[in-house]
Amino acid sequence: MAERMLQVRGYNGFSYADVAGELDITRAALHYHFKGKAELGQALIERYASRFAAALDELDATAPDAATKLRGYVDLYTDVLSADRMCLCGMLAAEHRTLPDPLQEAVSAFFSANTTWLRRVLEEGCADGSLRCPGTAEDIASLVLGGLEGAMLIARLDGDVTRFTATARQLLATVLPA
Repeated sequence: MAERMLQVRGYNGFSYADVAGELDITRAALHYHFKGKAELGQALIERYASRFAAALDELDATAPDAATKLRGYVDLYTDVLSADRMCLCGMLAAEHRTLPDPLQEAVSAFFSANTTWLRRVLEEGCADGSLRCPGTAEDIASLVLGGLEGAMLIARLDGDVTRFTATARQLLATVLPA
């Protein structure tokens, strides 16, 4: 519930009172579990990042090639957006300078981990010929990650997931064989 609030409203758009009200508990009960809003935010980021990392591990274990892994990566974003949510860390990245330091660090770590995963998949695909390599793996990883996050924001304007999927398809077309 608090995660959804964060994904829809952002960190600065919800309060302990909002969370307590949604859960029908007192703010004191919420404080029992989380000292403050920053600690709640930290726990939400850690949980989200852990689930995302597990999904990437699953792609590594089950996808037969780099192209399939990249398509699976896009599907992770599509699933979040289809549930009328934003990438939690993408939402927080927009508020990065206003976040407490530990949250800034956690958001940066999430994107660093995603860039590392994407770079590795791109290097794998470029080495075995299953992907085209129009630049360095680092540059393409940044293009894919930034493109997906940006496409989520634009699609959010009118709730049109097809805007996101069209952008994602174009991003993939830069590296998938014709």
